[in-house]
Amino acid sequence: MAKFKRKGKGGTPELSTSSLADIVFMILLFFMVTTSMRQTERMVAIKMPAASEIAKLERKDLAAYVYVGTPMPHLQAQFGTDSRIQLNDSFKTVDDIRDFIAAERETLSEADRQFMTVSIKADENVRMGIITDIKQELRRTSALKIMYAARKAGATGM
Repeated sequence: MAKFKRKGKGGTPELSTSSLADIVFMILLFFMVTTSMRQTERMVAIKMPAASEIAKLERKDLAAYVYVGTPMPHLQAQFGTDSRIQLNDSFKTVDDIRDFIAAERETLSEADRQFMTVSIKADENVRMGIITDIKQELRRTSALKIMYAARKAGATGM
Protein backbone atom coordinates (compact mmCIF):
# COMPACT_ATOMS: atom_id res chain seq x y z
CA MET A 1 0.00 0.00 0.00
CA ALA A 2 1.44 3.17 -1.11
CA LYS A 3 0.40 6.38 0.49
CA PHE A 4 1.21 8.48 -2.59
CA LYS A 5 -0.37 7.77 -5.96
CA ARG A 6 0.82 9.13 -9.28
CA LYS A 7 -1.90 10.99 -11.07
CA GLY A 8 -0.62 10.56 -14.59
CA LYS A 9 2.50 10.61 -16.61
CA GLY A 10 4.99 13.43 -15.89
CA GLY A 11 5.51 14.57 -19.51
CA THR A 12 7.30 17.76 -20.47
CA PRO A 13 5.72 21.15 -19.90
CA GLU A 14 4.58 23.11 -22.98
CA LEU A 15 6.98 25.60 -24.53
CA SER A 16 5.94 29.20 -23.97
CA THR A 17 5.80 31.09 -27.27
CA SER A 18 4.76 34.43 -25.84
CA SER A 19 8.17 36.05 -26.37
CA LEU A 20 8.90 34.32 -29.69
CA ALA A 21 7.45 37.19 -31.74
CA ASP A 22 9.66 39.69 -29.92
CA ILE A 23 12.78 37.63 -30.58
CA VAL A 24 11.98 37.23 -34.28
CA PHE A 25 11.31 40.96 -34.59
CA MET A 26 14.64 41.82 -32.92
CA ILE A 27 16.56 39.48 -35.24
CA LEU A 28 14.79 40.93 -38.28
CA LEU A 29 15.55 44.47 -37.14
CA PHE A 30 19.21 43.57 -36.57
CA PHE A 31 19.64 42.24 -40.10
CA MET A 32 17.82 45.22 -41.62
CA VAL A 33 20.13 47.65 -39.84
CA THR A 34 23.40 45.84 -40.55
CA THR A 35 22.78 44.92 -44.20
CA SER A 36 23.78 47.40 -46.87
CA MET A 37 21.81 47.41 -50.07
CA ARG A 38 23.19 48.10 -53.52
CA GLN A 39 22.95 51.82 -54.20
CA THR A 40 22.67 51.81 -57.98
CA GLU A 41 21.68 49.23 -60.54
CA ARG A 42 24.49 48.81 -63.03
CA MET A 43 23.35 49.41 -66.59
CA VAL A 44 26.70 48.89 -68.32
CA ALA A 45 28.68 45.69 -68.80
CA ILE A 46 32.08 45.93 -67.15
CA LYS A 47 34.99 43.52 -67.31
CA MET A 48 37.60 45.05 -65.04
CA PRO A 49 41.20 45.20 -66.23
CA ALA A 50 43.84 43.36 -64.19
CA ALA A 51 45.84 45.41 -61.69
CA SER A 52 49.38 45.02 -60.38
CA GLU A 53 48.73 46.98 -57.17
CA ILE A 54 45.43 47.20 -55.34
CA ALA A 55 44.35 49.59 -52.59
CA LYS A 56 40.98 49.33 -50.86
CA LEU A 57 38.71 52.25 -50.16
CA GLU A 58 38.86 53.21 -46.50
CA ARG A 59 35.25 54.38 -46.32
CA LYS A 60 32.91 53.32 -49.10
CA ASP A 61 30.28 55.81 -47.97
CA LEU A 62 32.60 58.63 -49.13
CA ALA A 63 32.92 57.23 -52.66
CA ALA A 64 31.05 58.36 -55.77
CA TYR A 65 31.00 55.81 -58.58
CA VAL A 66 31.29 56.51 -62.31
CA TYR A 67 30.59 53.46 -64.51
CA VAL A 68 31.83 53.38 -68.11
CA GLY A 69 31.14 50.60 -70.59
CA THR A 70 28.79 49.26 -73.23
CA PRO A 71 25.11 49.08 -72.24
CA MET A 72 23.75 45.74 -71.03
CA PRO A 73 22.29 43.56 -73.81
CA HIS A 74 18.67 44.34 -72.92
CA LEU A 75 19.41 48.10 -73.17
CA GLN A 76 21.42 48.02 -76.42
CA ALA A 77 18.34 48.42 -78.63
CA GLN A 78 17.59 51.73 -76.92
CA PHE A 79 21.11 53.09 -76.27
CA GLY A 80 23.30 51.35 -78.87
CA THR A 81 26.56 49.48 -78.38
CA ASP A 82 28.92 52.44 -78.00
CA SER A 83 30.52 53.06 -74.60
CA ARG A 84 28.33 55.10 -72.25
CA ILE A 85 28.82 56.86 -68.89
CA GLN A 86 26.47 55.84 -66.07
CA LEU A 87 26.03 58.17 -63.09
CA ASN A 88 23.68 56.79 -60.42
CA ASP A 89 20.84 55.08 -62.31
CA SER A 90 20.96 56.81 -65.70
CA PHE A 91 23.21 57.38 -68.68
CA LYS A 92 24.79 60.83 -68.76
CA THR A 93 27.36 62.80 -70.75
CA VAL A 94 30.70 64.20 -69.63
CA ASP A 95 29.05 67.61 -69.09
CA ASP A 96 26.74 66.11 -66.43
CA ILE A 97 29.66 65.04 -64.21
CA ARG A 98 29.90 68.53 -62.67
CA ASP A 99 26.30 68.37 -61.41
CA PHE A 100 26.77 64.77 -60.25
CA ILE A 101 29.84 65.63 -58.14
CA ALA A 102 28.09 68.68 -56.67
CA ALA A 103 25.07 66.55 -55.70
CA GLU A 104 27.28 63.85 -54.17
CA ARG A 105 29.16 66.46 -52.12
CA GLU A 106 25.88 67.85 -50.80
CA THR A 107 24.97 64.46 -49.35
CA LEU A 108 28.16 64.41 -47.26
CA SER A 109 28.80 66.29 -44.05
CA GLU A 110 31.01 69.38 -44.20
CA ALA A 111 33.90 67.54 -42.50
CA ASP A 112 33.78 64.56 -44.89
CA ARG A 113 33.63 66.49 -48.17
CA GLN A 114 37.41 66.78 -48.40
CA PHE A 115 37.73 62.97 -48.17
CA MET A 116 35.33 62.21 -51.03
CA THR A 117 36.79 59.80 -53.59
CA VAL A 118 35.58 59.24 -57.14
CA SER A 119 35.88 55.62 -58.23
CA ILE A 120 35.88 55.01 -61.98
CA LYS A 121 34.70 51.52 -62.88
CA ALA A 122 35.43 51.13 -66.58
CA ASP A 123 35.41 48.18 -68.93
CA GLU A 124 38.86 47.09 -70.08
CA ASN A 125 37.92 47.79 -73.73
CA VAL A 126 36.73 51.40 -73.22
CA ARG A 127 38.62 53.97 -75.30
CA MET A 128 41.05 56.03 -73.24
CA GLY A 129 39.59 59.23 -74.72
CA ILE A 130 36.41 58.82 -72.66
CA ILE A 131 38.42 58.23 -69.48
CA THR A 132 40.55 61.31 -70.22
CA ASP A 133 37.42 63.43 -70.74
CA ILE A 134 36.02 62.21 -67.41
CA LYS A 135 39.30 62.98 -65.63
CA GLN A 136 39.45 66.49 -67.12
CA GLU A 137 35.90 67.21 -65.96
CA LEU A 138 36.70 65.88 -62.48
CA ARG A 139 39.69 68.24 -62.31
CA ARG A 140 37.43 71.18 -63.21
CA THR A 141 35.13 70.27 -60.31
CA SER A 142 38.11 69.89 -57.91
CA ALA A 143 37.43 66.19 -57.40
CA LEU A 144 41.09 65.20 -57.34
CA LYS A 145 40.92 61.92 -55.38
CA ILE A 146 40.32 59.36 -58.12
CA MET A 147 40.53 55.56 -57.91
CA TYR A 148 40.25 53.11 -60.77
CA ALA A 149 38.44 49.86 -60.05
CA ALA A 150 40.32 46.77 -61.19
CA ARG A 151 40.47 43.07 -60.43
CA LYS A 152 43.43 41.25 -58.98
CA ALA A 153 45.85 39.87 -61.52
CA GLY A 154 44.93 36.26 -62.16
CA ALA A 155 41.34 36.67 -60.92
CA THR A 156 38.40 36.16 -63.23
CA GLY A 157 36.49 39.19 -64.54
CA MET A 158 33.03 40.35 -63.49
